[in-house]
Amino acid sequence: MTQERLWQVLDPSWADPRILSALLCGSAAAIVLLKRLQHRRIQQKMGEARRARDLALEQMEKAARRFKQENPGTQTAHILSLPMVELAEKLKEGSLSPESVLYSYMGKALEVTQEVNCVIDFIHGCEDQLQKVKKQKEKGLLYGIPVSIKDHINCKGHVSSGGLVKLLGQVKEEDSVIVQVLKSQGAIPFVKTNIPQTMINYDCSNLIFGQTLNPLNHQKTPGGSSGGEGALIAGGGSILGIGSDVAGSIRLPSSFCGLCGLKPTGNRISKLGVVSPITGMYSVTGTLGPMARDVDSLALCMKALLCDEMFRLDPTLPPIPFDEEVYTSSKPLRIGYYEGDGYFQPSPSMKRAIQETRKLLQEAGHTLVPFAPPKIDYVVDELFTRGIFSDGAAHLVDSFKGDIVDPNLKSQFNTYRLPALVKRILAIILKPIYPRIARDLSALCGVGSAKNLWDQHAAVAVYRTEFIAKWRKQRLDVILCPALGPAFNHGYAGKLFAATSYTNLYNVLNFPAGVVPVSTVTKADEEELKHYRGHYGDPWDRRLKEAVEGAVGLPVAVQCVALPWQEELCLRFMKEVETLSRGTRRNV
Repeated sequence: MTQERLWQVLDPSWADPRILSALLCGSAAAIVLLKRLQHRRIQQKMGEARRARDLALEQMEKAARRFKQENPGTQTAHILSLPMVELAEKLKEGSLSPESVLYSYMGKALEVTQEVNCVIDFIHGCEDQLQKVKKQKEKGLLYGIPVSIKDHINCKGHVSSGGLVKLLGQVKEEDSVIVQVLKSQGAIPFVKTNIPQTMINYDCSNLIFGQTLNPLNHQKTPGGSSGGEGALIAGGGSILGIGSDVAGSIRLPSSFCGLCGLKPTGNRISKLGVVSPITGMYSVTGTLGPMARDVDSLALCMKALLCDEMFRLDPTLPPIPFDEEVYTSSKPLRIGYYEGDGYFQPSPSMKRAIQETRKLLQEAGHTLVPFAPPKIDYVVDELFTRGIFSDGAAHLVDSFKGDIVDPNLKSQFNTYRLPALVKRILAIILKPIYPRIARDLSALCGVGSAKNLWDQHAAVAVYRTEFIAKWRKQRLDVILCPALGPAFNHGYAGKLFAATSYTNLYNVLNFPAGVVPVSTVTKADEEELKHYRGHYGDPWDRRLKEAVEGAVGLPVAVQCVALPWQEELCLRFMKEVETLSRGTRRNV
């Protein structure tokens, strides 16, 4: 064995080169020994990270307890019950203090994470930020509002792990742009939240910090990859969270946890200062966005973010401020809708949610028009899957070097790491039996060359033009469509990555899209699920049926979509859906 090969096997950052040289005998026993040493070192790093988290949460608990002891009259329950817009008003007028709000949410976040394991770090600088906020001459739009931050969004003095051991020692020297802007608007980032390993998964588990549970049902995942945000907000431990979305990672946890979430157009919000395992991938557009309990909270957050400070810190963004007039408009809308995308058959509750919402919108005076996304199989396989893994998943597989694969990701990882030739052969074998899975395997081979990558980018542009032409021909303002749900049972998300078809379409198109809860799963939905067959009758269809079983009483959401740069219209539509669906939530 050559020294170069041995160094590929090992993480040399911790090993003594003299020891390695002594072991260059080429024996299998030496390699086994060194791999064991590497495994032990990984376990040691994970243990250190967990102890650091526990210490941070202890500090958080002490701070919250101290404030409670010094201020026994604090109306914690009242503070936690207020909608964000009302809370912001009370903070600005001075009827509530920023201290009472911050420490109330710190205490509640601790309760929630003890139950569902969603907080991975206490942003200790929040107490300094609290003092800075109080001294600001002008109160920002988010004055005194506590905000939770997804793990991979940089916060000064903290690690953005991406759920990966190799990133644990990399303490960030400055805040991401979005955190800087939040602070400039008076917000107080106070915790970081859990994610799945690498974030290319919509479960919420990694071997460092463990599995996050859905607070509405512990047998279910909160979704991902912004699953820690979903669990914390749904549990009442945060009023506003910042997540990210490259295939549905804001919208899926919002759907699974009964929240509102917005995926903006890709370059509407700055992504500077964010860790990603697939940096350099441009075929599918990722973005940052807010998650909250109601649509007004999302709108207030977007209004705060779309400010001169963000445009100054990131001059690559178009300087488009929030258009309040569009958001508050009451003009009737012409709405395209579809109940299924043709790639995955919707669950009974997904389909019912669209049917009921369509009826409510029609009764409110809006015009509803059937719409079918063109060539959905082609989009999911050739534009999304082949696009996001245009390198044959090489970057993603490389990110696991020096790491142990989380069991919830193994099904995906084992497929991704297959040689391209093996994927192609398997695709040929499976094509007559399971054509959808065969197409997916073929797409996972990537594009193969720079020329083909250019062709792939061009294909995305052509499809976007085709989609918009159909939109324009039908004179649509917005689209109403399903959001994947209800919440999956644990262990299924990693085996059904392609089921993100309902959300990843709008990452390919780079359209703003948001999720609004409109109903809950009924016993009738559960009974109808027994007859679910899917479009293909393949293992994926059978898994989806199993994934959503046992969800009576859990939230069901719909997805609202607008054209690029029309976040305000998307939010206005979401608000209309939210308002109409209130009072119509079904009893189970």
